[in-house]
Amino acid sequence: MHQLNRFFRVVCSTLLLGALSNAALGQSSSPTPLPNPQVTITTNVGAISVRLFRDKAPVSVENFLSYVDAGFYDGTIFHRVIPNFMIQGGGMTPDMQEKPVGDPIVNESKNRLHNVRGTLAMARTSDPDSATAQFFINQRTNLRLDWQPGAEGYTVFGEVIDGMSIVDYISTSPTAQIGPHGNVPLDPVIITKVERKSLL
Repeated sequence: MHQLNRFFRVVCSTLLLGALSNAALGQSSSPTPLPNPQVTITTNVGAISVRLFRDKAPVSVENFLSYVDAGFYDGTIFHRVIPNFMIQGGGMTPDMQEKPVGDPIVNESKNRLHNVRGTLAMARTSDPDSATAQFFINQRTNLRLDWQPGAEGYTVFGEVIDGMSIVDYISTSPTAQIGPHGNVPLDPVIITKVERKSLL
């Protein structure tokens, strides 16, 4: 019995020392969640700063960042602009050529994020799991784009934290039908660069 008590005292002491060492080193037993990254979408009419919801839409955010890091968005345009609705971009060049993209991703619209004014969402076709590179910014609240029973929605994966006035300005662009594409700004709104912002 005495040996058993001594054994438990040794084990407890070892565990306590380990916990204290981890605390001193700033370590914890559970992994630290990754922060929600931020990006800057620089256009020829101004910059838009965005926070991405990695915790709520991890697949969409990592997909978007992969295009950002590859420089894919640089030189594309906001090619579909509808006032009092949204602005869409991220896949077409100024001469209205669609850039080649990677594989489509799974729809994450059930993440309880809503298509409210200032949010970023993935653009897609009628197939819920068809989103690739294109995205849109809600210029007004569009809750009808949310997931609801029996209807897949559009995945919200970020929000504008600065530059909403630029979004509003872009939304007023005069537009026209160009080939098969409608609501195309007559003066191209060019995304000159999209890059990550340092959180330090």
